Formats: sequence, C-alpha cells, structure tokens
Amino acid sequence: MPESEHDTEPFPRAVLDALDAAADRPVFEHGPREVTGAELLELVARIATGLRNAGLGPGDGVALLLGVNPEAFATILAAHAVGARVVGVRPGLPDAQLRHLLGLDIAAVITDSGGAYAPRTLAVGELIRADASPLRLGGQPGDVARLIPTSGSTGTPKACAQTYAAMGAAWTARPSVWPPAIRELASRLDRYLVFGTLSSQVMFEYAVLTIAAGGTVVVADNPVLPDAITRHRASASVITVPRLAKLVAAQRRDPADLSTLRALMVSGSPLAPDRHREALDVLGPVVFHGYGQTETGTIAMATPADPPGSVGVPAVDVEVRDPHGALVPRGAIGELFVRAPAQAAAYWCDPEQSAEVFTRGWVRTRDLGHLDVNGRLYLSGRTRDVVIVNANLHYVGPIERVIAEHPDVAEAYVVAVPDEDTGEAPHAFVVPAAGRTPDLAALRALVTARLGAACAPVRVTAITEPPVASSGKPDKRLLLSH
Repeated sequence: MPESEHDTEPFPRAVLDALDAAADRPVFEHGPREVTGAELLELVARIATGLRNAGLGPGDGVALLLGVNPEAFATILAAHAVGARVVGVRPGLPDAQLRHLLGLDIAAVITDSGGAYAPRTLAVGELIRADASPLRLGGQPGDVARLIPTSGSTGTPKACAQTYAAMGAAWTARPSVWPPAIRELASRLDRYLVFGTLSSQVMFEYAVLTIAAGGTVVVADNPVLPDAITRHRASASVITVPRLAKLVAAQRRDPADLSTLRALMVSGSPLAPDRHREALDVLGPVVFHGYGQTETGTIAMATPADPPGSVGVPAVDVEVRDPHGALVPRGAIGELFVRAPAQAAAYWCDPEQSAEVFTRGWVRTRDLGHLDVNGRLYLSGRTRDVVIVNANLHYVGPIERVIAEHPDVAEAYVVAVPDEDTGEAPHAFVVPAAGRTPDLAALRALVTARLGAACAPVRVTAITEPPVASSGKPDKRLLLSH
C-alpha cells in the first residue's frame, strides 16, 4: 500500500509501519528470547484475527489485564487494529477500582494471567492460535480508541476518552515530528527497560518511541534498581521520584556499574531542584524530567542540559492563566492550560467533570506554574492541593518546596489536618536527609519567614519514604495513617 494511503489509516498504522521497518531487527527482548519486528507483526495479526473470530470489533469495550511481554504489546495493538475501545488495567488495583474499570461497558476481558471476569474472559494464549490474516484497521477517527484511567489519587479513577484521531495524531511513532527534547531522548533508547505492565500509558508509549527510534524493548521480570540496569545492560528506563531517591542513595553507598545508562525518564510527580541536581551529580547527565497528565500525554520534558527544577520547553501549546482565565505575564505563576494533538476528548460518561476540565479545545490541568524568559516551564503545585487556614486558601506545593530546602530534609509532603483554632493547618511529613533530624521549630521558622505564619506546619512527622499508590506516585492520602 502506498505511504500516502497508510497516512490516512487510523491508529495503530504508524506503529505497525515502525514494526514493518524493523523487519529482522530485534524489537523485544524477554530473557533469552528475542522477537523481531516481523515476528511481532505476525503476533498482532494472529491476535487480531482471534479477536474478530470472537466477535469483537469497532466500538466494543475491551479490558486488558496483561503483564509485560511481547504478546502483551501485540495484544494492545491488535485490540486497536480491530477498532475496539481499549481499557488498560494496572496490576494491584484495589478491588473497588478494578470493579469500576471493568464496569465501563466492557464486552470482554483479555488476560495473560488466568482468572475469569464478567461478562467474558479471553486468554491471550488462545487468541494467538488463530491464523494470521491481513491486518484491516477498523477504528474510525471519531471513535473512542481507549479509556485511560487516571491514577485515582483523589478517589475513584476517572477514565479519559481518547479518540482514534487523537492517537493517530500523537508524535510517538513518527520521528519526523518529534519535538527536540523527545528527539534527544529517542537517541538514547537503545535498550529500554520495561516492567509492571504495558497497559501503563507511560510504559506503552515509551516502548513505541523506542521501536520507532530503532531500539529494543527489554523486559525486566525483577525491576529492582540498580541491579536490573546492570543485568540487562539497559540504556534507559522510567523511574518515579521516590525510586530515583533510592537509586541515588544506593549509588552513594555502593556504586553499581551503570555505564550503559543514558536516560532515566522521571515521571509521576515533580522533582525538587535540589534532588534533581543531586541525581545529575551522582548519576551523570541521564535525567530526563517529564511532565504530563493522563488527559494530555506528555506536555514537556527537561533534558539533562535544562536547569534543574524546570520541566523543559513545552512540546505542546501551554497557556498560563489567572483565576479569571486571563493570560498572565511571562514569569508570573498561574494555572496551566494545555492543548495537545493527542489529548483526550472527555471523561467517559462524566459530563460534569468533562465540562470543568475540557474547555474550548484546551485541557485545564489544575497545575500551577510559570514560563521563564526562555520558554522553559516550571511547576509550582496543584490548584486543589491546598490547606485552608482561617478561611484563607494556601497551596501546599510552595510549602513543600520551602521545607525541602532545609538541609535536614530530603523530601517533604504536606497535607491539611483539622485544627480547632484555624479550621485546617499544615502537617508536614518529611524524609530526613542522611544523618539529620528535622526540627519542628526550625522548619516553622523557615516557612514563616518565606511564606507567612499561616503556612508553617503545626506538626512534623519523619518517614523513611512516602506511601505510594498502585501507579507508583506518592499517595498523600495515606500519610495520615502513619
């Protein structure tokens, strides 16, 4: 088929073309097993035939409970090839969240780990036995291609509805439109280490980027760092801020051979400037600090050459607005609104929340930040991550950053707690710096001097590390159980 006709086909055409271009090159490595682009394409064709034989096609809801292996990647592509509405389910979700996701008008659950789910369960091992037929892409531009669950850090996860048109507009599998920071990252993805589940939006899309960049996706059955990097000779992997802190500490204590490592993509939560600098000092110029949302995909990414604390120059349209919706001057803090080619269109079956977040073609991130004179983006907190003291609203992001600047503190997390005198007050949970003991009076004095007495924490609790949700992000709701 001529390339011009391919360009008019829906997702996952660009990914299939990248696999076709890979031909005999290994694109997946799982233990001793290597799978070439041509072999992975055949897996996609077989599973797509199996799905069609099972009566699944355009518009059918399909939930994927998959691990990390070539068949899982092929199943995701096959489900999109038949035009299904795909919901990727992370392992380890609480029962209530799992039931919620499987209740999103799902026609079938596809799994590679056994178990039976209502209304119908299909096993990857059975689907793959079908004969490969020519791939026919069934998605239409306006159809919902996937529902991407949010992290659920504020309760029941919402489901972001992304159309086939939006997925096709994504730059991930199209090198000709990679933003500069992504092009720099792609040059380092020789051996991208994956773990957990490819149903993860982040894991899947970096896998696509790796294949398009000519690299190999390497499965880590035991993803403990730094051992996994050394064992698999990995050049890149995704890492959360808490795991980055552990890796840096481990390298300080007993350095491992990380000579193959060229990129760590930090995601999930902001990286404090001091922690960012420390990671660069200890690990070298390998830290890429990404910023994105489930609703938008990647918004910006700082390369190792960008100033610590920034998330780089945005790869999509970003506006910084005041509470009335007006643009603020360059350098002023405001709420970030984003417009991206691959953004979600709405929350599935939630018109009220959709109207609040998806507005006139823009996505309201509810994150605070500013753009500097060079166009780099800096994050300041979330509009709803607040403590209300004497009826006055204070964002906890600035409080956390000030506390984290104290030499006794490595990480800081602030939550609002009831207070008989002020209604609410800040409670700080801190990870002490090595050999240090944070002092409440000193932290209160620092915050008072910088932000005012109302922002000063009334209590400080030392923790070894923050609790994390199943997404890997710090879960501040669990801090009060300490």
